[in-house]
Amino acid sequence: MRPNTKKTIGAAAVLAVAVCGSGCTGMSPTAQRTLTGGAVGTAGGAIIGAMAGNAGLGAAAGAGAGLLGGFLYDQYEQGKERSYQQGYQQGVQQGQRRNPNQN
Repeated sequence: MRPNTKKTIGAAAVLAVAVCGSGCTGMSPTAQRTLTGGAVGTAGGAIIGAMAGNAGLGAAAGAGAGLLGGFLYDQYEQGKERSYQQGYQQGVQQGQRRNPNQN
């Protein structure tokens, strides 16, 4: 590897760690998952791009793919949560119909 490539990979790794560990406490779960996906995608894209000769292009492509992947993963997780809550509420309602005098 060329010395410049090593610097690019190192910078991408530092950026990914900084973004992921920067305390996303004020963000929604959607924003957290989307940005985490983007950071991981950027780092991965920069590494692959550096090996192919263009770390910047790899980082940009990785960022786009990571953002999309993080968002789609969030939508999947939200769907699971909605299904769980719906099933839970149905179970509560059925339990109340069977034992109307029990609180």
